[in-house]
Amino acid sequence: MRLRAKVPVAVLAAGAAVLALGGACSGGEDAGEAERPAGAVRVASTLGPGEGSLSLVTLADDLENGGKDPRVDWVTPFEERTGCKVSWKVADGVQEMTDLMQNPGRTYDGVAAPPEVAGRLIDNGHITPVNPNLVDGYKKLEPRLRDLLKEDGKVYGVPYVWGSNLLMYDTRATAAPQNWASLFDPAQAKRFSGRIIMRDSPLVIAEAALYLKGERRKLKIGDPYSLTRKQLDAAAKVVAEQRPHVESYWEKPAEAVSAFAGGQAALGQVWPYQVDVLTRAGKPVQGVVPSGGVTGWMKAWMIGARAEHPNCMYQWLQWTSSPDVQQQVAEWSGVAPANPQACSGDRLGAGFCNAYRVGDRAYLDKVIFAHTPTRQCGRDRDGKRDCTDYAEWTRAWNEATRPETKPAGTPATGGPATTPATRPAN
Repeated sequence: MRLRAKVPVAVLAAGAAVLALGGACSGGEDAGEAERPAGAVRVASTLGPGEGSLSLVTLADDLENGGKDPRVDWVTPFEERTGCKVSWKVADGVQEMTDLMQNPGRTYDGVAAPPEVAGRLIDNGHITPVNPNLVDGYKKLEPRLRDLLKEDGKVYGVPYVWGSNLLMYDTRATAAPQNWASLFDPAQAKRFSGRIIMRDSPLVIAEAALYLKGERRKLKIGDPYSLTRKQLDAAAKVVAEQRPHVESYWEKPAEAVSAFAGGQAALGQVWPYQVDVLTRAGKPVQGVVPSGGVTGWMKAWMIGARAEHPNCMYQWLQWTSSPDVQQQVAEWSGVAPANPQACSGDRLGAGFCNAYRVGDRAYLDKVIFAHTPTRQCGRDRDGKRDCTDYAEWTRAWNEATRPETKPAGTPATGGPATTPATRPAN
């Protein structure tokens, strides 16, 4: 039986509480601790019976088995149907997720990877390609999303959920912003000093790069996620100059909701989730698609290179691709489902699907989806690879947004901080 959960916007209307986003899962943790020799699982050609267990790595709220809300559970029905007992580890950020999957002493079967994790795992050989012919429903997923994880004819993941990065503003404070300049142009940012919120992620540098793409054409910025050293330095400088005007950098989506609901924020970078929740709660906010380019992200299920339960993992890929499960995931996490059939029949309502642009192919084609920054892009005059990787982006982000805690030149540890950085008092 499909169970549905509605977003509890009533508590948000008061600006004092938010959705239950974050925290530990109620499933078993550290299921992939057993040591085994390093070695990759081959791409499956056929499927056998389930092995009885499945161990996964996720970020907060990627899975729910009724532990937080008894009405929401897409794990237990899977276990009952397949006999695969699910356990999972909730990683404390993208760096821990990457470390868990790359640790040869751990044998997780799969991971719900965001873009800054997916690329590193693929490049370092810690992911086994997927045989999409063994995943019922794979062809029903959005084609644009499926293409994001294809390399050299191989498929490295099955799309799970996606979203885009928008501008949101308090309609009482300002006219509608048009592009990323509203956040990154010094004169415009100064108008809202202390009332701007930004996402806490090195990938935000890409939005600063899009701003520079229009402002400084001599930089010749193309893909905002593939930046040369000169381009990265310029974008990081923009972020550093913006910092005195930023009220906070949000990590959990609910933090941005609280900032607008409580009146601390007037302008910021958000996802459709915050726009949807706050507008349904009657707050005077609106979302805007930046005219200079809208960026986005996708989470995908990927098979670990040392998976011990590949048959159960393939059954999980099929299960989480189904419209009914996609509907539950979308409502619970406040994201767009990868399967647009989640909006068919009596599943997700038209209001939700319109707010999250589900099935909007024209919009999807415009989104610049994030990928892991890597050195493997353009070449300089000497024929050498001249782009910057995610570690360099992380170091640049930390130095630009937290200079008081990360001295210049300190090696990057990767991934955003586990708590949002707030601006110092002016």
